[in-house]
Parts: sequence; structure tokens; C-alpha cells
Amino acid sequence: MGLLGKKHLPLLGIDISSTAVKLLELRRADARYRVECYAVEPLPPNAVVEKRIENPEAVSEALKAAVRRSQSKAKTAAVAVPASSAISKVITMPASLSEDEMEAQIELQADQYVPYPLEEVNLDFQMLGPVAGNADEAEVLLVASRSENVESRVDVLQAAGLSAQVVDVESYAMENAYSLMAASLPGGADQTVAVVDIGATMTALTVLENQRIIYTREQIFGGRQLTEEIMRRYGLSYEEAGRAKRQGGLPDSYEDEVLAPFKETMAEQVARSLQFFFSSGQHASVDHVLVAGGCAAIPGAAELIQDYTGTPASKANPFANMPVSSRVRPHMLSEDAPALLIACGLAMRGFD
Repeated sequence: MGLLGKKHLPLLGIDISSTAVKLLELRRADARYRVECYAVEPLPPNAVVEKRIENPEAVSEALKAAVRRSQSKAKTAAVAVPASSAISKVITMPASLSEDEMEAQIELQADQYVPYPLEEVNLDFQMLGPVAGNADEAEVLLVASRSENVESRVDVLQAAGLSAQVVDVESYAMENAYSLMAASLPGGADQTVAVVDIGATMTALTVLENQRIIYTREQIFGGRQLTEEIMRRYGLSYEEAGRAKRQGGLPDSYEDEVLAPFKETMAEQVARSLQFFFSSGQHASVDHVLVAGGCAAIPGAAELIQDYTGTPASKANPFANMPVSSRVRPHMLSEDAPALLIACGLAMRGFD
């Protein structure tokens, strides 16, 4: 199987993160998407560590539970490997080549771009279009990942009774979902926007210019630090702390003594990530920051990030203009939306 895969309908978008399996199914009528069903199923601790599947059985069981809860009948899915375990390179090829000729040519040249033995990688490519100012040359996106990264996800889906039709890269799934939000941002679609996905253990910064990725960076930081501080401060187990974080019931001192310092650390991390991007020399500023991931649901998170970065910031919601089926509770979807960007971008692959 290639990395960018072939497309079938309907596709379940499945995002396997360090704390949960997120599943989403979209339908499309004319140019409009509709949210058909979705589910978020928690994973036991350490089932996935820094994007590596360490306990395949636990992940496949969570996936089965997510399928049951969503009531989806779809059996084909799109899944993604993390950007940090994929190699992406834009290369130029003669525009006159057919897809088969291009594939043969890329296989001959791939060892120039991939630092692993080719028998150990999954490789795919996608045409991007003609080179600016030169119609004889075409830009081609080449993507490679070690086979073990791809196979671990494909195997987990198979164990849950699903077939992986598409294996994408998380950053490209994010880019796909961003296209749903771009036009509604202040300033319109053609600007430079940073999407900061703050999950449980990892924070991914993806900078897009004119809706195309120009920079990605991952760092270890996320909501687990807040959970662990709740455990330490209030003598709770990891599961109890996670539940209290989501559902409330913590002492009055929690807001000021635990949550506020975590939010400040989070805003500092985002500002620091942006500084790394600015120091790469491509840009000295961005026009907007979209806050995604589970931590985006923390009240006031986007506002604090706006204060720390000096850049307009808002919570990401790719479903803001989508109708939903009767199986979906709109207020729950709105709460979960910032954590569903990758699942959404993957589900959209069924309509490419």
C-alpha cells in the first residue's frame, strides 16, 4: 500500500493519538459536507507513546468501541502516520510523463531522497501541478515512511474489522481540514496561518501560506502535564485526574493554583514554537493562530495564546458551517471539534 493511497467511499477518518482514538464519517451532497457520525474513545495509558503504537490490542479494542458508539456501517478507513515519521519532498519531473512513467522514474530516483533502504519504506507521490513559469515541468510531492509505521496502523484497523484504504500523513490531513476554515478567517483564505495542535503529549505547529504547508514542527508538551499536576496536587489516580479535568469537581483552588499556571506555560510554548518558525527566516510574523487539539477546549486558551503571541487567535472548528445527522449532538461536536482536525482531514480523503 502507498502512503497517500487510493480513494473509496465512504471513508472513516481515524486519528490514533496518545490518549484516544477519534473516528469521523462525513457525507457530501453537492459541495457541502455533512457530519454523519463520530466518536472519541479513550485509550489506556501507554497504549500509544509519542505516536508509536505500543499496545496494538488495546488500540484495536478502543477502535471497535468507537465504531460501535458511532453506529457507522462503513468498513473502509483513512489513517495517518505522524509528520515526524514521514519524509516529504517536492521534486520536479517532466510534465509530459504519464502517471505510470512518473511512478517508474520516481522509484529509480527515490534512493536520492530517502535515507533508508527502499525495501523498508512505503513510498507514494502526488502531482501538485506545473512549476510556476515553466509549463514543461511539474511539481510532485514525494512522501515516504518506514513500513513499520504504516503497517502498525493498518494492522490495528484490520484487527478492528476495518480496511485501511488510505494512509496519509497527519500534517497533510491537517492541511485538508484547514481548507474548510480558511475562507471564514478574518483576512480571508490567502494568508499565513499557524495551526497549533496541542494534544495530550505532543504539540504540533503547522504553518500554512495560501492554504499550503510551509513549515511543521513537533515538540513534547501537552495536556498530560496538567493531568499529572492534578494527580500530584490532589492525590488522584491518572484516570481520576483525567476525569476530574474534563468533568469538574476539583477544589476551588484548582483554577488559580493549577489551571492558570498550566495555561500560561501552554501559551509560552506556543510563542516559543512560533519563534522557532520565525528564526527559520521564512517569515517574521503570521496573520492568525488557530488553536487545535484537546487543550484548545480549555476555557480562555485561545485568548491567552493571543495575548502571549500578539497575534489574533481562535479555536479551530472545521464543522462550523456543516449540517449534522440526527446521530450527532451538535454541542458535543462543537466541544470536540478542535481535537478532530486530523480525523476530519482524513475523512475528506474519500471525496478527493
